Amino acid sequence: MNSPITLDALRALDAIDRKGSFASAAESLFKVPSALTYTIKKLEEDLSVTLFDRSKQKAVLTSAGRLILEQGREILIATDKLESAVKQLDSGWERNITISRDTIIPLSPLLESIIEFNKLEHGTNITISEESLGGGWDALHSNRTDIAIGVSDHLPKGEYQIKEIGRVEFLFAVSQYHPLALVNRTIQASDLLLYPSLIVSDSSLLLPTRDTGLFKSKQQIRFKTMQGKIEAQMMGVGVGFLPRHLIREQLKTGILIEKKCIVPRVNPPLFIAWHKDNDGKACQWLTNELMHKKWIV
Repeated sequence: MNSPITLDALRALDAIDRKGSFASAAESLFKVPSALTYTIKKLEEDLSVTLFDRSKQKAVLTSAGRLILEQGREILIATDKLESAVKQLDSGWERNITISRDTIIPLSPLLESIIEFNKLEHGTNITISEESLGGGWDALHSNRTDIAIGVSDHLPKGEYQIKEIGRVEFLFAVSQYHPLALVNRTIQASDLLLYPSLIVSDSSLLLPTRDTGLFKSKQQIRFKTMQGKIEAQMMGVGVGFLPRHLIREQLKTGILIEKKCIVPRVNPPLFIAWHKDNDGKACQWLTNELMHKKWIV
């Protein structure tokens, strides 16, 4: 007996839940809304259940709809992995690949590499995700990514291929509008107690999180990305250490001012890492390309 719960029906449920409406979901699936409505209505009739609460403006799943979708998403993920495995078996080129970039790493060198990769025309889908601190290792560990750019510290042994791409120079910087900008001496620990410190949070989901560059301060304000922290420091929200290669222009124009600080800060090497057992041609091509880019200039 054929099940009424087809892959098309699961993809329709998933799209409606993510997009919030039948019209937006249909557009994302390159279908007309009437076709999507028919798919869901037929599934409801075949199962004799209501999948969406239609009394609200936004399409909201019922408990039955939520149950089907939650378990159905596992089926969709497994199907995508199977399709990817079959394609790779046939051609050696992965159907999908994910690259995680630590937010301390500039985006443009990665985009340059992707432009060159796309000239090969193998049709590999690429997902770019952002991580911070130990998040890159966590993404590799949990198989959320295939390649991690900008990982550092506590290098796992035996599991990954690792290539150093440079060393970060951290400096203590304050906004031109911040009171510490007027201090003409080395910033002391007692000075830092008067102001908020800005911190980038570790994006790890499974591995233990870690913090770097912490010091005692009046208040801690956390950001998911280094870019968010830089913007906040430019506005004078707080103070902290920043990577020189990402703020050269702000230092040149005086928007940020470098200060000597008594608090020490480690300048770590950064690496590209990937699974040793990943023999896909896309992973091989990209890692070879990425390890030769200038990431810290």
